[in-house]
Amino acid sequence: MGTGSFFRQLHDNIFVMPNPWDIGTAKLLASFGFKALATTSAGFAFSRGLPDGGVGFDMMIQHCRELANATDLPVSADLEKGKGDSAGSAAETIFAAEAAGLAGCSIEDHTGDTSQPIYDFSQAVERVAAAAEAARALKRDFVFTARCENFLWNRPDLDETIKRLQAFEKAGADVLYAPGLPDMEAVRLVCSAVRKPVNVMARPGLTVAALAEAGVKRVSLGPWLTEFAFGMLETASREILQDGTFGFARAAMPFSKLQGLFTPKP
Repeated sequence: MGTGSFFRQLHDNIFVMPNPWDIGTAKLLASFGFKALATTSAGFAFSRGLPDGGVGFDMMIQHCRELANATDLPVSADLEKGKGDSAGSAAETIFAAEAAGLAGCSIEDHTGDTSQPIYDFSQAVERVAAAAEAARALKRDFVFTARCENFLWNRPDLDETIKRLQAFEKAGADVLYAPGLPDMEAVRLVCSAVRKPVNVMARPGLTVAALAEAGVKRVSLGPWLTEFAFGMLETASREILQDGTFGFARAAMPFSKLQGLFTPKP
């Protein structure tokens, strides 16, 4: 079974898909027993000293290729709006993602333009339809996720978000995703309004059990692990500079464990 087919089957039941931001974190998370991984556009950008949205498409695809080659697990990519604004560019995004060795990817209806952050409804649906058609044309299974970004860009309209997700489903998307849903009731309403698997981004206060009860099939972490790692660096730095102590090292992963994980096997 190919990674794409295995990745699709995972959506029969709820699973958590964490988001590494480089080769080392991909290998580390894979070693813990997760069944699939996803890239994080923000996490990778921050690791390069760039803001979210500041990574060009070619650099992002190269990053995806590195992560896909780093593990035998299926890797899905956060490719933001994709290669461009047109429906044709959405299709080209799918072809580039498959060529990079990915098992799936997501494309957003966020334009990248803060003055007009969300594509018009018809253009958003046309982009999803073109991407879905491209995914079906591939020789191997590929899981395409369509994202509605309303709640991340000051458009907290649940009815319109559901309307978009339903249209994306009809246009052929395999998985539906509206990051930033405000509460569990919104999650339940989204899950009950569509038939395709729904992805939800984890946040404090949610549990896998509660999300499963609501009908969610996939939980991703977005930039949370990256933010956590940067937060621990901040905490350690404050201890060093303010207290002159190094107690943070007690919580560090042992050097020997990391050395053993990253040493090539004979």
